[in-house]
Amino acid sequence: MVTNATTIEEQLASLTRAIEGLMKHVQEQNAQIARLINKADNTDANHIMGKQVETHDEVETPARQQYTEKDKYAKELQISFDGLISVDQLKEFIEGTIRSKIEGTSKSSITYSKSYTPRIDCLKVLMGYQPPKFR
Repeated sequence: MVTNATTIEEQLASLTRAIEGLMKHVQEQNAQIARLINKADNTDANHIMGKQVETHDEVETPARQQYTEKDKYAKELQISFDGLISVDQLKEFIEGTIRSKIEGTSKSSITYSKSYTPRIDCLKVLMGYQPPKFR
């Protein structure tokens, strides 16, 4: 009888490789999130600058409030020397970002859905499938 038994050392090496792969993936995702946040902040900053030129009387525009809220979340994050963020901090950051997006875009949210026909075309049908006969 042949089994796929591995030694503890092999299992440990396999787990180490898996963890290293996951850490690399998380770091790539963190870098992508940071790029997107910077891009959003730059876009918001440019949008705010444009509004300031138009209306100097306004104390707080909705865009400025949204920007300061995002800035607050970004400042609250504490990144370790390895470039890692704790799960709780990341969870709070994501929840806050989602809340601000929902509150800011719920008024003019337009969603797009594929029409029924293209969705049916994407379905896979087994070879030899016979649809039921209706009376």
